[in-house]
Amino acid sequence: MESSMTTEPAVSIDRVNKIFNQGKANQVDALVDIDLTVHPGEFVSLIGPSGCGKSTLLRLIADLLQPTSGSVTINGKAAHQARVDQDYGMAFQQSGLFEWRSVERNIELPLELKGWDKARRRARAHEMLELVKLTDFATHMPWQLSGGMQQRVAIARALASHPKLLLMDEPFGALDEMTREHMQAELLRICNDTGTTVVFVTHSIPEAVYLADRVVVMSPRPGRVTQIVPVGLGRDRTELTREASDFFARVTEVREALRGIEMSDQARGIEDR
Repeated sequence: MESSMTTEPAVSIDRVNKIFNQGKANQVDALVDIDLTVHPGEFVSLIGPSGCGKSTLLRLIADLLQPTSGSVTINGKAAHQARVDQDYGMAFQQSGLFEWRSVERNIELPLELKGWDKARRRARAHEMLELVKLTDFATHMPWQLSGGMQQRVAIARALASHPKLLLMDEPFGALDEMTREHMQAELLRICNDTGTTVVFVTHSIPEAVYLADRVVVMSPRPGRVTQIVPVGLGRDRTELTREASDFFARVTEVREALRGIEMSDQARGIEDR
């Protein structure tokens, strides 16, 4: 996909550091000097070794955690104000659907919290079910759906209130490979239809490349942005994209960036002995 550039960034992260248990014996330096700008309509993947702070960075954007220093702004607002205003939606590895609510009523939940009346909520839920191609399952309960269908409902719920930004933390990590690839294609279709900006955490290099305009490569803890790889595969990606030479070239570039981090860490370890 090509990013839609405007003067106001969708996400602006400026010199952010995050330290847990600061000043204590169990202090953890999670993130160091993070600078990142995400443009409106752009899809950015975050990738790096386990424990590098990808999910921590996503939670800082969502104001579920606060930075130790530095600033995070969402569409020109402080992250806290963006959360209060419900300017973003979130989707996690587990769908997080409420088992006692139907598919339709799960999607309506954020709209209830915003105070929408019943008729308006119902209309929006049906619109979202059409978007994720689940119109025949409005009255089903979550346990009656497959894992991939549950994730589509979770995405529909995250997008129900028209957020400009969607934050996703390994939403397809628990799915089998074929379902995962189908969900990737569905997510791109939905983002193209809605123009939503996405920040997406993943451990999968092919997934990061297939989905993103840019792949942000992070180092082991303390997490740093070590390289940003432009993908440049265009907006209309299909299954044939996965077989294209440009796709394999970008996968290799990201893999080598991650391997370079690992080799640098090994070299530092040898020097420290």
